[in-house]
Amino acid sequence: MKVNKGFGLIATLLLLVSLLSPISASAKTDRTIADESIYDLLVDRYNNGDGTNDIDVDSQDLHAFNGGDFKGIVDRLDHITDLGFTLLSIGSVFETESYDGSKVLDYAKLEPHFGTDKDFSKMLKAVHKADISVIADFPLAGVSANHVWAKEGKFKTIPASEGTIDWDLTDKDVQDALKKAVITFIEKYDLDGIRLTKIDAADTTFLNEMIAAIKKAKPDAYVITNVESDADFDAAVNAEKMNALKQSYVKSDADTSPLSQFKVEKEPQFLQFDKLTGPRFTYDIVKERMFPPTRWKLATAALFTLPGIPVVPYGTEIAVNGKEAPKSHPLVNFKTDMELKDFIGDLNTLRNKSETLRKGDFEMLHNKDGFTVFKRQSDEETWIVAINNTTHTENLAISNELLGDNKRLRAVLSDDFIRQTKDDLYHVVLDREVAEIYIVVDDVGYNTPYLIATILVVVFFLGFIFIVRRKGRNQTSEENS
Repeated sequence: MKVNKGFGLIATLLLLVSLLSPISASAKTDRTIADESIYDLLVDRYNNGDGTNDIDVDSQDLHAFNGGDFKGIVDRLDHITDLGFTLLSIGSVFETESYDGSKVLDYAKLEPHFGTDKDFSKMLKAVHKADISVIADFPLAGVSANHVWAKEGKFKTIPASEGTIDWDLTDKDVQDALKKAVITFIEKYDLDGIRLTKIDAADTTFLNEMIAAIKKAKPDAYVITNVESDADFDAAVNAEKMNALKQSYVKSDADTSPLSQFKVEKEPQFLQFDKLTGPRFTYDIVKERMFPPTRWKLATAALFTLPGIPVVPYGTEIAVNGKEAPKSHPLVNFKTDMELKDFIGDLNTLRNKSETLRKGDFEMLHNKDGFTVFKRQSDEETWIVAINNTTHTENLAISNELLGDNKRLRAVLSDDFIRQTKDDLYHVVLDREVAEIYIVVDDVGYNTPYLIATILVVVFFLGFIFIVRRKGRNQTSEENS
């Protein structure tokens, strides 16, 4: 099955190369936020590459620093490239009291556990060389009560929880200091963007000033956030859509009707169902007593083909479990089975190669009782995505008015294909709990050059076998003589 899938994907990619104009997602300068797919990790929990910065590190204590660092990202960069992601989100990397970087001590210093300035620059250079952009978090609240600004008594603070404080974001001096700090940070390290986090107490006017200041310092920088906001971020968070995706695939025979709200938006929107800030998707699946690999594959197929920017937290490829942090933030075990790695990589490859899957028109063709079929289309190509999240075989007849006559639907995730039948329909039939992605191509009948090449290969192979056997018989005869 894996071999067939591989051949199906290779054939489809070769077809895309022949059909499409140069792909716009080939370089950062050509990409927009809508072209990106995001891998969201925590530096401390990805990979330990440098033992010299392991001060009081305890990989067995989930509350402590586990040893992940900038060099660790470089050492395991091939893992991220294999997954096909184009944008790497590394969380907060400032000096901090917490492994996740949230309890910031100083916006002007990097966390020593993660590495030095030189290590950070080396990491950025390596990631950029792999044609992957990098963004980091800038928390606007929930910093450590021992933050250098608080110790110096520069600004008014608001007590928060667990040894943290919030800044008074209505104070102009605080606003100016934060703007200066974020601009210094992005300019010093030439980051590709900033994710502003913990923005609940910030009003829209101040957020827009922050965004404008960052854009002025670096015009092509992405400025995003991880919560819903009315500010001028480069892409929006739509919690309702994210929840619709999650609830539609957390169990079989689920109500998928909320997926009908999906459409191509004027403003790009993030699409995510597994998050670092709440229960992991696997936790919800297990709670429903479902089989995680099946649930994951269906949900991931939707994630990379529905309109939106896919956001995937680290550990998704190994189906990380956990209800809340820190249990939901384990150190990545690269030796464990990564059944989802190839699947995510294949889907990401398709999306990266096809502008239609990233930005094309969207039309829901069928969405009833867990069986969903939709179309992504542009002037260059047409895709049909079918996801059967039911416990029985489903089918849908698609009219030739939607696809045209004499077409073939070539499956990407298997070696299957669909032809137009005598009733001028295209019959999509899927087994239970299966997803399939089809590219629509002209049905030109048998591929004569391919058949000739195949026959020649067989003929040459049989000829080779005949010659070898003949030489063997001759050698045996000579020895007997």
